[in-house]
Amino acid sequence: MLNSNAKFINNRLALRPPQTESLQRFQQIADILSLSKTPDLDAELVKIREAFPTLTSFEREFPSVCFALATGIGKTRLMGAFIAYLHYQKNINNFFVMTPNLTIYKKLKSDLGDPSNPKYVFRGLDKFVNPPRIIDGDNYEDYRQLSLFDAGVTINVFNISKLNSESGRMRRLNEVLGQSYFSYLQSLTDLCIFMDESHHYHADRGFDTINELHPILGVELTATPQIQRGARKIAFKNVVYEYSLAHALNDGLYVKVPVVFTRKDFRPEEYTPEQLDREKMNDGIRLHEETKSKLDVYARANGKSVVKPFVLVVAKDTEHSRQIKEYLTSDDFYRGYYKDKVLEINSAQRGSEKDENIELLLSLEQQDNRIEIVIHVNMLKEGWDVTNLYTIIPLRASASETLTEQTIGRGLRLPYGQRTGVDEVDRLSVVSHDRYEAIVSLANDPNSLVRRVYYIDPTELESDDQRETVEMPSVYDELTNAESFTEQLTLTLRETAGEYYVGSNTQGQTVQVAQFVAKLTSKTVIELGKQVKTFDATKDEETRKIVHSSIVSETIRQFPSLGLKKEDLAAVVEQAIETCVQALTGNVIPIPVAVVQPFLEVKRGFYEFSLDTRSIIWHPSDDTLIGTELQKGGETFEYDTKFALFPKTDTVENEIVRYIIVHDNVDYSSCANLIYSLIGDAKRHFLSYLNSEETEKVMRDRQRSLADIIYAQMNEHFYKEETSYRASSMRPFTRIETSFGGKFKSDDLYDLRATLPASEVKAKVFRGFKKACHTLYKFDSDTERRFAIVLENDGAVLRWMRPSAKQFNIYYGVGGVSRYEPDFVAETADTIYMVETKAANEINSDTVKEKAVAAMEYCRAVTEWNTENGGKPWEYALLSHDEVHLQSSFMFLMKNRMRTGLKLDL
Repeated sequence: MLNSNAKFINNRLALRPPQTESLQRFQQIADILSLSKTPDLDAELVKIREAFPTLTSFEREFPSVCFALATGIGKTRLMGAFIAYLHYQKNINNFFVMTPNLTIYKKLKSDLGDPSNPKYVFRGLDKFVNPPRIIDGDNYEDYRQLSLFDAGVTINVFNISKLNSESGRMRRLNEVLGQSYFSYLQSLTDLCIFMDESHHYHADRGFDTINELHPILGVELTATPQIQRGARKIAFKNVVYEYSLAHALNDGLYVKVPVVFTRKDFRPEEYTPEQLDREKMNDGIRLHEETKSKLDVYARANGKSVVKPFVLVVAKDTEHSRQIKEYLTSDDFYRGYYKDKVLEINSAQRGSEKDENIELLLSLEQQDNRIEIVIHVNMLKEGWDVTNLYTIIPLRASASETLTEQTIGRGLRLPYGQRTGVDEVDRLSVVSHDRYEAIVSLANDPNSLVRRVYYIDPTELESDDQRETVEMPSVYDELTNAESFTEQLTLTLRETAGEYYVGSNTQGQTVQVAQFVAKLTSKTVIELGKQVKTFDATKDEETRKIVHSSIVSETIRQFPSLGLKKEDLAAVVEQAIETCVQALTGNVIPIPVAVVQPFLEVKRGFYEFSLDTRSIIWHPSDDTLIGTELQKGGETFEYDTKFALFPKTDTVENEIVRYIIVHDNVDYSSCANLIYSLIGDAKRHFLSYLNSEETEKVMRDRQRSLADIIYAQMNEHFYKEETSYRASSMRPFTRIETSFGGKFKSDDLYDLRATLPASEVKAKVFRGFKKACHTLYKFDSDTERRFAIVLENDGAVLRWMRPSAKQFNIYYGVGGVSRYEPDFVAETADTIYMVETKAANEINSDTVKEKAVAAMEYCRAVTEWNTENGGKPWEYALLSHDEVHLQSSFMFLMKNRMRTGLKLDL
């Protein structure tokens, strides 16, 4: 519990729960330690470890403890609470605060010593009505009398570089004081050291200087209690409290939700680096404009102060920064709206220019600051204590560079102190078309900063390399075999059976009957596929009467000694049928039973030429954006802004033709119909996912590239052998077969979205499915895992499955001895798709083509059957591994699936 002084400080400073818990621990620490200039470190460590077992070393020549709090939680306010507590409770007046850079140095001097600053941390504390005296690296020589140092609370503020560079001068004798400033600090019997963002200088040579000051206590504050040495990350050994970013995101109270955005079905490989930069900036500004509008509406509707958001663009170098600014301030970009609203700041700037820009940077929250876009180069560090950064556009940055505290941490603070429930007001948008998938994967890594709740973990157990086989049941089997299903039936039977049965039989006998009814009903409902013509017929009243009668009769026959009558079983059997039918129709894809085998081989020559559009999935930059929240269980969603960038343009068919007919082997008089037909294929392809204006824009901007693609395909000839197949008679559906998979005993069951090296995916078993027909799955490649995520994310997909080896009876090859096992089956509102994913270098292999032809015959046959009996058509899709991305939509992939020289549309 907090003592009276701690309660007073907690209430006056309105500390958040993580800060309050930190203060409570700090109170314990201040009572446990001797707070002496000459402590027995070993004895102090023994005492404090009893209360804080995560602290295994002070890592200093004085007692030093670390509080690890996420960016945005309020480390500066917590530092103020600690200083105030030491002053109120322990009568300590002298403090030394060390910072990692100039920005934090300036900010802390104001936060700790300027009552006119709205972020002054001691506001409301009676003993700090007169603010602390701030001594820094610029004014420590100006004091003329030692008494000035002794009046009230004194806070010495130095950044680490200043301390290193000034340490020699600090040690020189001051004639007025009669001692050096350094000697004066050494002489203080109550000096406490506070180290802000200490991960920057945890092993810095400046600590040699700090050790010589012999402080009575050290307090470290950081968001990441670890240091990087090459590829190794070394955790701090003196952590006493930890509230990580992952913890804050899980609590959902104190920081914005970081969301990474890309454009739906976007293909970064289509663009040059310069074009990609512009597309990201275009979409980032669209998000910015939408956010600006939402913030204004929220403020006016709730009587709050209006927040003016800004965008941070992270450039690669100074030249890159200059090019970006030219683009953003040009008349062509938003008709020149941002011409005077862009601030460029980088490490190459010097003198007054740099100082002026830093001041602009630190005043970005003020309404009279005109800046809406900040371009940054090599300056993305802690110290930007702003709440109105809402959009970050990292250009040419790796996923790891994007997903760091230094990047997203700058925009996590909330302008109103807590989340509002309005997505745009509570969201930090990170625009990364080219690194979207990598960032999402990195964020899903259990060790990433948005998923790892604790940096300081217990020692991990040694792994067990023994393997085990895991059963992967269907959801239908899981539901109908569940103990809760039997318990419900047992209760119903006891409540609805006649008095004679209830009075003559035990609870155990009733359980046996319920178990039998559950098992028999589950089997009978699945086997309805042998009797009915359509999947939905399982719900027909007439069908249910037949099922009901057979189950009742068989149950009475099975238990002749229990005196069961039809009326005893009526309610329980009806309940069992209802549960099983719902489990079937809600969790099972109706897979018709059919045997497909080869019966004839034929040879084909040239086939009719249609344009292969795989490599020309192009988009203008006003498509739907895809966002993924970078937190545990983070949602993936579509986001439409109301800001378009491209006007309507003219048709370009004739200009594309002009680029094609310049080739010597193209005769316009004989090829005109073919050329226009191929251009028409391209246009129809674009129109399949773009509107007419967007199609014209794409074709005009890339007419030369489109002409080259058409000409290259005109010079190709396709020749292949094909096997014909025949499908047997069929039934409308069958049971979903149980699958089995192996894993190491020491391995957990992994969440579908967990980030693993691609090479390890095949050895793991995954869970966490909401739409799948099974509870667990294994994947043969990371491509399959990513495709499963697409199926889970896409609202068009109702159900999906990875069929077991014996789910389908589709055979291919010479003699029809090889059994085909499709990778996926996915159901939408109007179609069922059989999907195969293959490595790009395997797409055109003979085996893949043989499998495809056999699968297409199955799809053709079951489509014909379902058309006559009210079922859905089936289609076959072959996907190259490099087509499958986390931001892909399922229907986009289906519309643009591989043709491989085969007519896959049935």
